[in-house]
Amino acid sequence: MKPCTTLAGMLFFCAMAITSFTAAAQDAPELEMNGFVEVLGGLRLRDDPYEQDASVMEQRLQIECRGYADAFDVQYRGDVYADWVLEEVKYDTRELWFFARPTEYMDVKIGRQILTWGTGDLVFLNDLFPKDWQSFFIGRDPEYLKAPSDAVKLGFFSDIVNVDLVYTPQFDPDRYITGEYISHWSPLSGSIAGDKAAVAVHTPDTWFDDHEIAIRVHKNVNNYEYALYGYRGFWKTPDYDALFREKNHHRLHVYGGSVRGSVFSGIGNLEFAYYRSLNDSEGSDPSVSNSEIRGLIGYTQDIAKDCNLSVQYFLEAMLDYDEYEETAGKTKKDEYRHVLTIQATKLLLNQTIELSVPVYYSPSDNDGYLRPRITYDYTDDASFVIGGNLFFGDDSSTFFGQLKNNTNVYTAFRLTF
Repeated sequence: MKPCTTLAGMLFFCAMAITSFTAAAQDAPELEMNGFVEVLGGLRLRDDPYEQDASVMEQRLQIECRGYADAFDVQYRGDVYADWVLEEVKYDTRELWFFARPTEYMDVKIGRQILTWGTGDLVFLNDLFPKDWQSFFIGRDPEYLKAPSDAVKLGFFSDIVNVDLVYTPQFDPDRYITGEYISHWSPLSGSIAGDKAAVAVHTPDTWFDDHEIAIRVHKNVNNYEYALYGYRGFWKTPDYDALFREKNHHRLHVYGGSVRGSVFSGIGNLEFAYYRSLNDSEGSDPSVSNSEIRGLIGYTQDIAKDCNLSVQYFLEAMLDYDEYEETAGKTKKDEYRHVLTIQATKLLLNQTIELSVPVYYSPSDNDGYLRPRITYDYTDDASFVIGGNLFFGDDSSTFFGQLKNNTNVYTAFRLTF
C-alpha cells in the first residue's frame, strides 16, 4: 500500500464525515481538526537472534476531526504510519464515534472508542477493554497502550447511583505479543522465539454471539468513589493448547469492586476482581487458564513541588492450584504472583520537561521492568522524547523474564498542528 494513497483515503474520509455532519445538524456545528506528525526510532541493547536490531522505526501521521452541535458530537481519529521494521504502511482507526445525550439522565456513545475504568496505574483488574502491550514495550506513546473497542456505551445517571454499560457485539481481543516486534516465550518450542514460531489463533468473531458485556456501577460518597464491576466475554490473551498446537480465547466472567479516595496527604485505592474461567471451572485442563482472584492496593502523593510518587502492590492468586499442578508442564506458574510497582514523576523548567520512571518488580517471578522516559516540550507544538524499556529476569518463561532480549532505547520527535 502506498503512503500517499492511504493518506488520501483518510483525508477523504474526514472530509466526508464533516460534510455529512454539517448537513445533518440544524445549526452549524463547531468543527475542530488537529493532529500530529511523529518520527520514532529505537534500538535493542541485547542480541536477539529472532528480531531485528531496530526495535521500532516509524513515521506516523495522526488526524483528529471533531464536530460539536447542541444535540450530539462526532469524532474521528486515525493514524497512518510507515513501519520500517515490518516494511509496511499501516492504517489504524483509533476513534470513530457518535455521542448524544437523549435525556438528562442518560448518554450514549456508539462506534470505535477508547474505553477504560478501574483504579490501577498501568495495572488492570476490572478493565477488560483491549490493551496493546506490544506497542507499549517498543516505545510508542503511552496512549497506544489502550487499544480501541467497537462498542456501544450507555451511561445512566441518578442521585442514587451511576451506571455505565458497554456492549461490544464482536469480541475485541488484546493486541498481544505475536513475535512481530518482540521475541517471547513459545510454549510450542519450549524456548524463546519470534514470529516464525507463531501458531494458529482461533479468535471468537461471530457478531452478536461472541460478544462482550461490561458494566460499572459507581457512586461518590464523601469524596470517595465506590464502584462495582462485571464482565462477560473471553480471556483477552489466548491460551495455548499443546494437543492441537493452537491458541484459543476461552470464555470468562469477571466480578469486582474498587474504592478510591483521600488517604493522609495523598490518594489511596483498593481494587479486587474474581476471574471465573468458564471452560474449565475445576482447573484440571492445562489448555485453559484457571480461575483467579486478583487484588490491588495503591497510594499516590505529591512529595515535593512538581514531584509525584505512586506505589502499588498487585496480587494474582490462582484457584484450583492442586488440579493445575497435576497437569502443568515444567514451566508451571506459581500459585501466587506478586508485583510491586513504583512510579516517580518530576517536572522541571516551568513544567516543560517531564521525567518519569515506572518500575515493576515481581518477587515471586524474580523479574521486572523499567520504563524511564524524558519528555521535553520545546514549544507548545514540538516535543522530544527519549526513553527505554528495560527487562530483567532469571526465568525465560515468566512474564518479564521472557522479554529481556527486547531491552531497548528509543527517541521520538512530535510536531502537533
